[in-house]
Amino acid sequence: MEIIRFADIHPEPWRNGGGVTRELASHPKAASAQDGAWDWRVSIADVSKAGDFSVFPGMERVITIIEGELLLLTVDGSEHPLEKYRPFRFSGEAASGATLPTGDIRDLNVIAREGAFKGYTSIVEISKKRAHPVFEGQLAVLLEGKATVAPGAAVEEESDGDAPATSAAEPVELSRYDAVVGSDTRSPEISGRGFIAVISIDHVESHS
Repeated sequence: MEIIRFADIHPEPWRNGGGVTRELASHPKAASAQDGAWDWRVSIADVSKAGDFSVFPGMERVITIIEGELLLLTVDGSEHPLEKYRPFRFSGEAASGATLPTGDIRDLNVIAREGAFKGYTSIVEISKKRAHPVFEGQLAVLLEGKATVAPGAAVEEESDGDAPATSAAEPVELSRYDAVVGSDTRSPEISGRGFIAVISIDHVESHS
């Protein structure tokens, strides 16, 4: 079970000085975040002043406000008011910028290479009564509230005796903005009270 601790991620300043970004995950991992060599990236950004967004040619973006009230996003001259927990999709190639009518905001960014991957963001309210599984190709981020994560039931018995999985694994507490990496083998299950963002990265089949 893999957990990405938000507190351990080093913030990187934007090139235009308008905020900082913390990268939760990217693919391939060896790619440089500076030149956009990755095929997809999930990150959390702090926006502290109005200004232009970076341009990502050949990419599609999904942005979700996760802290603060409102971001006014302008994409190719059209203004879009983005409210908290409402994902918005737009082209990474577009000329885009933002103003902050209600003050600083924090947003969740999913950027994926068009024609190769497609990114989706869903906001889910979690419950203590029913755990929410995180599957292969997904990343779940705790946005607010209190939550724990534990491995799900084993799909099959361990064939070797190296490290047999126990069915009663202790739940691990999550802090705000920690991310859980999904798996189809004993899919991690999140339970508690609050909201999570479930990011899905789908591979797009080429029909050419």
